[in-house]
Amino acid sequence: MNLITDITKERMDKYLNTTSKAIDKITIAPPPRSHLKNLAEDFLAMAMSYFMDAKAFARDGNYVLAYGAVNYAHGWLDAGARMGLFDVDEDDQLFTLAE
Repeated sequence: MNLITDITKERMDKYLNTTSKAIDKITIAPPPRSHLKNLAEDFLAMAMSYFMDAKAFARDGNYVLAYGAVNYAHGWLDAGARMGLFDVDEDDQLFTLAE
């Protein structure tokens, strides 16, 4: 198995599309004056940073780095959803929820 040849442009586009849908789905759950709102915003900022990196790596044809970055991005989103920082409308297809 050669990871470099297994991550095709089509597969990478699918991963980026899935994470893009997840980003579009979330809303910040904690109320504006909650300390958790800042944490939610930080999780979202981390996810967005990794997602932007993933898109740039993919644009350059470096699918190995893009794959790693998109998985980190989605991991931040999953963690935020699971902890209740993000409202994801109970979407267990795009997110790994607790129940």
